Amino acid sequence: MEHYDMHLTLKVWRQPNGNTAGDFKTYEVNNISSEMSFLEMFDVLNERLINEGEDPIAFDHDCREGICGACSMVIDGKPHGPWAQNTTCQLHMRAFKDGDTIVVEPWRAKAFPVVKDLVVDRSSFDRIIQAGGYISVNTGNAVDANSLPIEKKKADDAFAAAACIGCGACVAACKNSSALLFTSAKVAQLSLLPQGAPERKTRVLDMVAQMDKEGFGSCTSTGACEATCPKGISITNIAKLNKEYLWASLTRE
Repeated sequence: MEHYDMHLTLKVWRQPNGNTAGDFKTYEVNNISSEMSFLEMFDVLNERLINEGEDPIAFDHDCREGICGACSMVIDGKPHGPWAQNTTCQLHMRAFKDGDTIVVEPWRAKAFPVVKDLVVDRSSFDRIIQAGGYISVNTGNAVDANSLPIEKKKADDAFAAAACIGCGACVAACKNSSALLFTSAKVAQLSLLPQGAPERKTRVLDMVAQMDKEGFGSCTSTGACEATCPKGISITNIAKLNKEYLWASLTRE
């Protein structure tokens, strides 16, 4: 693969804190390798800003391997940037051309308030999980993998739903800032497995109630969440959640 260096113009959202208005600030960056990741490019810029006595740009990151879901940026209007099923940390600069202007901003949602610059508070997702995204069965010692027979389709569907990394791209992409794809993935994953049966009714009711309490919007089935999800979580999980919610509402004691 051909390697080349680029000159880029970055328009980055700068905001000191959640109580202060922010705006875009323009930066020129030179000698950016096409093989750098997007976050490595920000590292280079931040090193320069520090050397110049400026405040570096705050952004979230952790594993930088597409696993943790921390690297939340909207790049040129698309969460995680132009590549499909890809996180920001795995986006490489060869996705852009020499001379490009790139606009970078944080997730935009009431339930994801800005902490600083590109960092948002996503603890609302944690509270949705705390409301019911778990099992309380005391399993004791690990059992043999085949001791609980599960039909292959259910196992595959549960595995696909469990791939959700909770990054929040679905919320950032949705015109209503809905968290239904995230919530439905967690509900579907556990409702398909026997381990999730004890809390099956209370789980969906409590998680949806917490989701609404956090201020996320409604789903209007435009599919933007699935299109931008870095793990390709399917909106069929939303249908599963709706089914679970209706069943739980009609049969709860």
